[in-house]
Amino acid sequence: MEQRSFDRLGRQVGVVGLGAWQLGADWGQVSESDALAVLAAAVDSGVTFLDTADVYGDGRSERLIGQFLREHPGHGLTVATKMGRRVAQTPQAYTLDNFRAWTDRSRANLGVHTLDLVQLHCPPTEVFADDRVFDALDTLVGEQRIAGYGVSVETCDQALTAIARPGVASVQIILNAVRLKPLDRVLPAAAAAGVGIIARVPLASGLLSGRYDEHTTFAADDHRNYNRNGESFDVGETFSGVDYDLGLTVVRRLAPLAGDGRTTAQFALRWIIDQPGVTVVIPGARDPGQARANAAAAGSPALTAAERDTVRSVYDELVRPRVHDRW
Repeated sequence: MEQRSFDRLGRQVGVVGLGAWQLGADWGQVSESDALAVLAAAVDSGVTFLDTADVYGDGRSERLIGQFLREHPGHGLTVATKMGRRVAQTPQAYTLDNFRAWTDRSRANLGVHTLDLVQLHCPPTEVFADDRVFDALDTLVGEQRIAGYGVSVETCDQALTAIARPGVASVQIILNAVRLKPLDRVLPAAAAAGVGIIARVPLASGLLSGRYDEHTTFAADDHRNYNRNGESFDVGETFSGVDYDLGLTVVRRLAPLAGDGRTTAQFALRWIIDQPGVTVVIPGARDPGQARANAAAAGSPALTAAERDTVRSVYDELVRPRVHDRW
């Protein structure tokens, strides 16, 4: 698998990673054995970057990854986690004492002395402009609780503010064929600064896989059911903020571009891989077959100029008027 660099972290990772939200909660039930099988299939397929968070299943995702790490010594993996969403979302919560407590919990869950990468988990906008927050993160690096830090963001403006900070190693942002705004300013700014880009929600919560239709139903504990209108967290995290029926229309326009040699999901992932400035894309997987198929997207042919133009034109026609200015 192609390797790309987090310059400020001094690490290289495979361009397709694994997002581990679904191993914790909010995507229906995933058993422990299935979660470990997904991790094994991903790593066997060349994945070296795992993304989790302390809030995914209240630590379940981290603990499962920790178990996998213990069972696979010498794995050579980079594990990124996130912190800050287990408390009320107020800027006052982002303190050094809380950071120490949160990272100590993640270190215990993962069974590591030093966390490879810790990201602020979509904090309030005011946090991005607070020097004390980033001084505290620098302190954690100095204390060897963490090797580096980044941010997960909802908006492009938050991303640009973070990229300007000299200690920020990465920005995690929603980027996919129905969320093109990061291409305008965020990816160029990150590339110029040496900040890694972690592309999350790459399949728009599965919409861009082409597996869903008007008759698809989602479990009661799946955010694609309970958060469609942003009832529990930012609606942009569910189907990338795109109306479900509109998303189906977009997919039906794009699906023929995949051709015979790759799936619709692999086409959508390859589109992200081809964007200059992307370090790693982190699709989730609920079974080993999905994990292997996602990783295989890294070896599929780059999109042609005509294919990229079609993605842009469909976005401009159907999606841009509804979501572009929101995030």
